[in-house]
Amino acid sequence: MNVHLKGVTRENWEEALSLKVKEQHITFVPSVAVSLAKVYIKPDGDNIVYVPFAIYDKELMVGFIMHAYDAKTTNMYWINGFMIDASYQGKGYGRAALSEMVHWITNKFTNCKEIRLTVFKDNVNACELYKSFGFLPTGDVYGEEDVWVLPIK
Repeated sequence: MNVHLKGVTRENWEEALSLKVKEQHITFVPSVAVSLAKVYIKPDGDNIVYVPFAIYDKELMVGFIMHAYDAKTTNMYWINGFMIDASYQGKGYGRAALSEMVHWITNKFTNCKEIRLTVFKDNVNACELYKSFGFLPTGDVYGEEDVWVLPIK
């Protein structure tokens, strides 16, 4: 396995749009199209920057993840839209991609003191992954999702 992130561009956006989660997970994560729309629409405000990535194993696209941030803060570094295509779920791609994303954020933003994400309580697999990675529930709720945080030392 050689997992790495590549920005979503005019060369790979159509392939990214074809990524789908398993039927039982559809309500847990926005489609890639919705995530890409956020880059343009900026629903969280003009100060938030959205950076969409395709997740690859060598040259094979296996998923999608997006980073949203406000570089003027220490705690507004978010992972969202994170999904592994149904064909590749359960093979370790989620953990590898999460590691790559955390590494990318912490290398690019030295002032980052915590990384946040949201997750539905019913998304047991995601909750287990995030917990095993060091994310902790904050007790806050955003919409219908719990907010989790990964403290950065």
